[in-house]
Amino acid sequence: MINEEEAFARLDRSAFRRRFGLTAEMMRYIDEKGMDTIRRHAEDFVQSRLAPAHPMNDGRQTPMRGHPVFVAQHATATCCRGCLNKWWKVPVGVQLSEVRQRKIVRLIMAWIERKVKEKSNEQDGKSRKGA
Repeated sequence: MINEEEAFARLDRSAFRRRFGLTAEMMRYIDEKGMDTIRRHAEDFVQSRLAPAHPMNDGRQTPMRGHPVFVAQHATATCCRGCLNKWWKVPVGVQLSEVRQRKIVRLIMAWIERKVKEKSNEQDGKSRKGA
């Protein structure tokens, strides 16, 4: 996989990938659980749903909503082996190494952290206008 900045620049060129964002409910969930827990969820999802050479229900294993990690996976094209192959040249039919799994989780978490920061900056701007 390419570095984070190149990855986000590439993803930003996709109208489909750009349309994903975190809802207020997801932001509350992240705030309540903390980033360490969200990272563990990402690790678990990647290990169980993407790492096997032939994941069950591949192409349909990641819901479009319901958890911040699911949304981030779609936004970062790490939702299924087909997207991993198309976007990041990850071979299909081969179990993901632990190193590759960590890189995927890093990209997912970087996207979530960016969105949390964006929302925080939006809230700061609204607070200053109201002050």
